[in-house]
Amino acid sequence: MNVVVPTVEKHIAAGHGRVTCSLDGVSVVFSELSSTYPLKLLSPRLAHNDVAIVYVMNYGGGLVCGDRIELQVRAEGGSRLLLLSQGSTKVFKVRSSNRASTRLGNSTDDNPLENNATTQCLDVHVAPTSAVFLLPDPVTCFRSASYTQVQRFHLSKGASMVLLDWFTSGRKSLGEEWVFSRYFSVNEVNVDGRRVAKDIMLLEEPLYDDPVVGTHWPRSRRSLGDRLKPYSCYATLIVCGPLVDGVVAQLKDKLGSLTVLAMVAPPRVLWGMTLVDDGNIFVIRVAGLETEDVKNWLRESLRPLEEVVGIDTYRKAFS
Repeated sequence: MNVVVPTVEKHIAAGHGRVTCSLDGVSVVFSELSSTYPLKLLSPRLAHNDVAIVYVMNYGGGLVCGDRIELQVRAEGGSRLLLLSQGSTKVFKVRSSNRASTRLGNSTDDNPLENNATTQCLDVHVAPTSAVFLLPDPVTCFRSASYTQVQRFHLSKGASMVLLDWFTSGRKSLGEEWVFSRYFSVNEVNVDGRRVAKDIMLLEEPLYDDPVVGTHWPRSRRSLGDRLKPYSCYATLIVCGPLVDGVVAQLKDKLGSLTVLAMVAPPRVLWGMTLVDDGNIFVIRVAGLETEDVKNWLRESLRPLEEVVGIDTYRKAFS
């Protein structure tokens, strides 16, 4: 696979990256594609040059405690950019020490909780007629993992976006379901400098310190598994802009055809849609018994994007 090799800038802090693209004639070109360890950015060359893909990855197959990833993205001049990943984002358990490469210059030694957290921050700016489609694989937190994610989109009038934030219950094959310590996610959308949507999710196991038995789960509180089962995958989807009109129209049709019936067993997929900012922003929430159930639902629901980015390009998002 031919790829655009990113430029590694020495002045970028560890774990940071920058992506800037624009439309030059009928081709999307990058004026900047930079990253530093443990963040890795790759852009494959596509058959159709009017759309670009950047894979956001990390070395070592996952994120460890203390890793801090910060990525700045700018889509300008009518460009269309897909931000994808290769496999789920794995978050390893909290340990007492950090990876030195991301700790230098980025942590505060007087805040041990902050030092141990695994953090990803994404800041996206989208110019008029441009679009960014954030369609990563889900986040999978291992046992005792602590993960924080902040994603902010800044849109100009006439820009388009899709923001997908989803996570699994953990490594079910190893018996790990909803046993991570903390999952904290913030998704924010701004249009012409005005915040129009902000979605916050916090999933956290309550801990209780006892001088005799030590730290344990309080019996009076329900665990994450008790609150989230039988579903093992949850997703939040935020869409906005003229290039996602086809997606919105299809979702409205699907929503209108839903029938409320008494069920003996939970459905494989539950979903709902909320209109925000006078119907300019659409927030969709999805829950599935299995990750593949949610993935299949997303693939079908977002299929109108094939007309925007091309069939072959779209397939790479849910391959």
